[in-house]
Amino acid sequence: MLTPWEVVAILAAGVAAGGINAVVGSGSLITFPTLLALGYPPIVANVSNNVGLVAGGVTGVLGYRNELKGQRERLLRLGAGSVLGSLVGGLLLLSLPEKAFQVIVPILIALACVLVIAQPRLNAWLSKQHRPHPHGGPWLWLGVLAAGAYGGYFGAAQGVVLIGLLGIFLDDHLQRINAAKNVLSLLVNSTAAILFALIAPVDWWAVLFVSLGSLVGGFLGARVGRRLPAGALRVLIVCVGIVAIIKLVYG
Repeated sequence: MLTPWEVVAILAAGVAAGGINAVVGSGSLITFPTLLALGYPPIVANVSNNVGLVAGGVTGVLGYRNELKGQRERLLRLGAGSVLGSLVGGLLLLSLPEKAFQVIVPILIALACVLVIAQPRLNAWLSKQHRPHPHGGPWLWLGVLAAGAYGGYFGAAQGVVLIGLLGIFLDDHLQRINAAKNVLSLLVNSTAAILFALIAPVDWWAVLFVSLGSLVGGFLGARVGRRLPAGALRVLIVCVGIVAIIKLVYG
């Protein structure tokens, strides 16, 4: 049974993670280490954290509902890739050693940060080469599939990866892209959560308090994130991505 101080620590981490996930992504870099510090085994901490953050994902999506208008067909197509990828990633988590992704994940996040920075110029260049596909085309779908696999496996900074991908292949405002990212991240986490609830060692007390914290954090994060201009949001995304790389590489 958790002590009162442990409950407070998990709740606080959940609030911070829910807020960061709504604005950028990478909230797992707060909640996952918190659960490890409290003595949870890595796999238990990972799956419990994933299940708990679903609640914050819901409030984050609701907070961006205005920016989601007109994106239904796009998200139905891309969402299929997120769900399929999440199933693959979740099964990999339960069957492969944890070191399998330690080399490629920081590289993916670094590439995503570069894409976020270069997005305006790349969009202009792509528009001159060919007419942008309203749903991003097959390459974006495959990228979302791969991001879903990563999200189902661990998920820290999957939001940064998704924003990088969506920003390059979609000709749309960054806030609308962020709203789409929230939906796809929620699909990834929800799919993995169902899988983990059925076959993985979930600690439901940890899930409860991460959920309660992330519910509040997701609501607050959406209110703040929607007011940020595109340039400020771009800088914030890159800063979080750099912190994620440092955390994953150096611990």
